[in-house]
Amino acid sequence: MNLFGQSPLANLTPVVKNLLIINIIFFIATLVFQSMGIELAFHLGAFYFNSPHFRVWQIITYMFMHGGWAHIFFNMFALYMFGPAIENYMGSKRFFNYYFITGIGALALQMLVQAIEVHGILGSFTFDPAMNYNITPEDVGRLRAIYAEPMVGASGALFGILVAFGVLYAETNLYIMLIPIPVKAKYAVIGYIVVELYLGLSQHQGDSVAHFAHLGGALVGYILLKIWGMHRTNDFY
Repeated sequence: MNLFGQSPLANLTPVVKNLLIINIIFFIATLVFQSMGIELAFHLGAFYFNSPHFRVWQIITYMFMHGGWAHIFFNMFALYMFGPAIENYMGSKRFFNYYFITGIGALALQMLVQAIEVHGILGSFTFDPAMNYNITPEDVGRLRAIYAEPMVGASGALFGILVAFGVLYAETNLYIMLIPIPVKAKYAVIGYIVVELYLGLSQHQGDSVAHFAHLGGALVGYILLKIWGMHRTNDFY
């Protein structure tokens, strides 16, 4: 008899549990290396494809890097809350594929948006150090952000999971912070995507969040659900 009730980890599915463990290990490693003066995100975060810092493994490793305590907490909380339902529905193998495909799709859309922005500044999708560009200080700052700052985080893949939850468990009521009434999952996810689209298009100064990566994960996730023929379940989670 368990006098303390069921462990909150008891319902974790295999892939979700391992993703949580790997993300936490990467975060601890980031802190350890930082204490030695080494920025692990510079090697494992994802850089623009034309950046001299880009490496092919970053396409995967960026999903396990996080920019701080709040970043990893909210991402892992979302994975813990919504991941098991989706893994139970899809099965572990397909959920594993879904997670990484949406994460890669998130990076692909973010890079596409960056490429369009680079082309708008330089007239080319790539920066050539031998060229003499006539650009403004503001453009220089934007190029520096694209070429010298890595993208990190599991948020793109998690948006794929949120979309899956909104489609597969559409009628489930969710309680969202600052909203006093329950909101059905399908409306909550749509609202979240609209907010991300607005923030991505408005480009507020000082906003370092990769909003189009979030949208990319959501879009690829929705496409995969359609391709795999996965539809709304009548079960409430």
